[in-house]
Amino acid sequence: MRARKSSKRLTSDDARLLLLALPGVEEGPCYGTPGWRVKKRFLARLKEDGETLVVKVGDEERDILLAADPEVFFLTPHYFGYPTVLIRLPKIRKPLLAEVLQRAWRRLAPKGLLERAT
Repeated sequence: MRARKSSKRLTSDDARLLLLALPGVEEGPCYGTPGWRVKKRFLARLKEDGETLVVKVGDEERDILLAADPEVFFLTPHYFGYPTVLIRLPKIRKPLLAEVLQRAWRRLAPKGLLERAT
């Protein structure tokens, strides 16, 4: 699961397109930055630096990601105790970001939406 730098650095636009491709995901403001929700449930938001994505992944997934590659996945003290992980977009490869977002979406999407998506 190691995320290595690719020749193309991912941007917030790349993350936005991946998020909006997930069924039922809507974009809207979140603490003054772009945010994404699935059926009104927080999924992700862009941090003020424009290069960090906060994703609600669950406690277990968060711990796995943090251990797998701390250069890509990290926390700040503000997020300690929350089921979220911060992602350095320029350091992650697109396929891995898509996988992380898909798993996060599956955790939050209502059953009916999950059934329609498969």
